[in-house]
Amino acid sequence: MIAQSYAKTFGVPVAITRCGNFYGGGDLNWNRIVPGTIRSIVRGKAPIIRSDGKFIRDYIYVEDAAAAYMLLAESLAHNPELKGEAFNFSYEQPMSVVALVSEIMKITGSRLKPEIRNEASHEIRDQHLNARKAKKLLGWTPIFSFKEGLKKTVKWYKDFLREGK
Repeated sequence: MIAQSYAKTFGVPVAITRCGNFYGGGDLNWNRIVPGTIRSIVRGKAPIIRSDGKFIRDYIYVEDAAAAYMLLAESLAHNPELKGEAFNFSYEQPMSVVALVSEIMKITGSRLKPEIRNEASHEIRDQHLNARKAKKLLGWTPIFSFKEGLKKTVKWYKDFLREGK
């Protein structure tokens, strides 16, 4: 609301962005599902799923998100009608946490079985975004597919962890 009021009142070229869960190399928070799962697999340990694995989430590769932010900034400079607007950036492919972990396991060739702890509480069960507005008004499309981004992410972490970090 603050961004929208500044856009309307003062003409500030600002917009609101909402994205799916970011994934990509460089995230060293091992409690997050993507880096934590990859690190566990690389170390030969079962990946941990804190929920029941059925929670639905949206994911977006970090390079796609960065490109989306740049496109939005450039669009704001040339199209004043976009000031104060909100945009969702997502692959529009919501998936369960179990499905995400399964995709990572396929890419890594792992046969480990995830440990499902069912400990998550007070979380939204289904959370995903619709990116039609960004596609229509900005001409946005992801550069990478979900799987391409995930393969690049797995490679980054394997290289990083191989170096003993």
